[in-house]
Amino acid sequence: MMEESLRRFLIYLEVERGASPYTLRNYGNEIQEFIDFAAENDVTQWPDVSDALIRSWLATYHYADYNPASISRRLYELRSCFRFLLREKIVDDNPAARIHPPRQTQTLPKYLTVEQVIDLLTAPDISEPLGMRDAAILEILYSAGLRRSEIMGLKLKDIRLQEKRLSVWGKGKKERIALFGDPARLAMERYLQHGRPQLLAKNAQAAPKKTDALFLNRWGRPLSSPRAISAILNKYLKALDFPLRVTPHTLRHSFATHLLEGGADLRTVQELLGHENLQTTTIYTQVTLTHLRGVIDAAHPHGGHTGNAATQSKDDAS
Repeated sequence: MMEESLRRFLIYLEVERGASPYTLRNYGNEIQEFIDFAAENDVTQWPDVSDALIRSWLATYHYADYNPASISRRLYELRSCFRFLLREKIVDDNPAARIHPPRQTQTLPKYLTVEQVIDLLTAPDISEPLGMRDAAILEILYSAGLRRSEIMGLKLKDIRLQEKRLSVWGKGKKERIALFGDPARLAMERYLQHGRPQLLAKNAQAAPKKTDALFLNRWGRPLSSPRAISAILNKYLKALDFPLRVTPHTLRHSFATHLLEGGADLRTVQELLGHENLQTTTIYTQVTLTHLRGVIDAAHPHGGHTGNAATQSKDDAS
């Protein structure tokens, strides 16, 4: 059964590759979509999967207007699954490896201005426990550049308030140290001293159960999924009537971009973000260069105002 091989593949990803629950859910759901598609086409064994079948499957997403990145992700997941099947001698070929992913145009990360970040970080009502929690989460997203899955995994033991640092388990369950400043420290201090105990008290009233999760929901239990972080952010975006689409990752992009604009070197930003490859971090330099080009074009006499420069040259010649 193809499903049984998928189950073993997911165990391999979790145990040997240290995949996060979020990654496991994506792989499981999307490869299962392929298995269902294969069954609809009378293919029920992995060795019977052909290039043509995979191309047909990917085409369904293309015609459904999925973006190229989403289609490429599914192809990558299937390739990875076939590599595992080869290792286990379930198949003797990887048809997914012969298929090229759709061409993607590189899009620069969207980021917020400092003023927009301040508006967002000051939006929660810090007179009540959920507001204290939300303020702490938003501060950590921006001040430490964490991914939402990393926020979800934080435990009480991971935070060192006086040292202003966090022990974070990133992609592949690799540990790194995340640093933050005084505003985040104060927000965390307020939440830990006042907000979290009040939320924990609700847990004690409902169903007493100790938890070491750093961030709790309104019932005093650990946040249920990374989507909870997105829901918290969206609540304040809606209240502020934000003019652009913002995700938790936008705050991570803003963290990196503002560091580079402030003079941080690329290697430092790479380490703070937890990127294995410097090339992944390099895209943020393009963002800052685009910003600088806009400043030059708008403010410098010989920037982007070619019409003015030409007029000036004509005046000088006459």
